[in-house]
Amino acid sequence: MTDQNIDILARTIFGEQRGHGKIGMQSVANVVMNRTAIAKAYTQKYDRKHPLYGDGTIASCCKMPWQFSCWNKNDPNLEIITNANESDPVFADALEVANDVTNGVLDDITKKATHYYSVKLHPEPSWAKDKIPCEIIAGQYFFNNIE
Repeated sequence: MTDQNIDILARTIFGEQRGHGKIGMQSVANVVMNRTAIAKAYTQKYDRKHPLYGDGTIASCCKMPWQFSCWNKNDPNLEIITNANESDPVFADALEVANDVTNGVLDDITKKATHYYSVKLHPEPSWAKDKIPCEIIAGQYFFNNIE
């Protein structure tokens, strides 16, 4: 795993779940890893990047347009994640989770989820209509049945 992939993963989980502790960060990291695995298989099979999940690298998965809102140009989290460093103990936790997930130390607690959204979001995203979450973790609904 490259340092860039771990750094981008840490910034993504920091941007998406920094207020929900390590378990919340782990759940988002699991989603990234699940999407990355799908993208890698797709890229190997079709010799092109996955339209939603990127080229099979963590960095590509995290930075695909409109997939993780913290990377959107208009999102206020973008400046926060760009400027984060290890002097922030929560970002240091995000780096630890990113390292542990990529090294296989932490299991997938999301049941192979590829999508999630906040329990506070109303109305639900269109992709979640009539879907049942496979897990609820740290204030997020997780889904492993989105096509």
